[in-house]
Amino acid sequence: MPEHRVFLSALLLCAFAVSAQTYPSKPIRVIVPFPPGSGVDILARLMGPALSESLGKPLVIDNRAGGNGITGAAMAAKAIPDGYTLLITSGALLTVTPYLVRNTPYAPQRDFAPVTLLAAVPNILVVPPALPAKSVRELVALASARPGALNYASTGIGTTSHLAAELFKARARVQIMHVPYQGSAQALTDLIGGQVDMFFNNLLAAAPHVRSGKLRALAVTSPVRLHIMPDVPAIAESGFPGFEAETWYGLLAPSGTPGAVISKLHDDAVKVVRAPVLGERLAAEGKRALGTTPREFSAHIKSESEKWGALLKAASIHA
Repeated sequence: MPEHRVFLSALLLCAFAVSAQTYPSKPIRVIVPFPPGSGVDILARLMGPALSESLGKPLVIDNRAGGNGITGAAMAAKAIPDGYTLLITSGALLTVTPYLVRNTPYAPQRDFAPVTLLAAVPNILVVPPALPAKSVRELVALASARPGALNYASTGIGTTSHLAAELFKARARVQIMHVPYQGSAQALTDLIGGQVDMFFNNLLAAAPHVRSGKLRALAVTSPVRLHIMPDVPAIAESGFPGFEAETWYGLLAPSGTPGAVISKLHDDAVKVVRAPVLGERLAAEGKRALGTTPREFSAHIKSESEKWGALLKAASIHA
């Protein structure tokens, strides 16, 4: 390597070391790759004030919607790795989208430095009361006796509701037809009306219909039961150990961000997400506050990517 490049690299390393020691010294931009009101945006704005206070500098939420999240993720991946541009995103953008979309302009495990896994929210498996299945085991028996006769709703190709159902089909070894919708509202309407047989729906959207008796809850897709619905078992305890299909949210920085900066961000973000005030608000929405180490988060991204990548390939699912 030419001497001037060695010298320049040394200068950059020194600059990063100094900046890490004084970090943060200016406002931090947090890219949310989805529009205002999305689940990621809501979490970012819930955390924002407390994280800003903890870091001692303002956090600027920057919604960069487009390309189903790809636009914002690519922008964050290409940002200067100094800790002043971060990304809060849902897991699908890191573990599913790269398999569904050819040539995504970022590689999750190459272009991002995981900070912490913030929270996760499961889906809930709901069916119409008229369906003769009051448990996961009964549903599997019904589907096994009538291959291809049952169908399930989803909110679109590659969404958590779609992948949770496909994972369920693979684990239960049953044939259930897919009926994709453009959103949850019409799918719920048709489910209540009996036009579709089952739906791995967002917990908050389905809960009112379960409480009113319009739908029956069979299971949740989290590893364990939820405090807000203690009578609804997890699929993992219903004959399918290890079953997990959640929407999760994480905080990341561009790859190359100094370790001291990642450590600072991790400590402050975990303190915020595990604080009782935010934890209670998340629990009320069915979310589990997490707060993993960067290494644990990196391993989670890798394992989730492998799991969904294998499923997408086996089920021949394409965008």
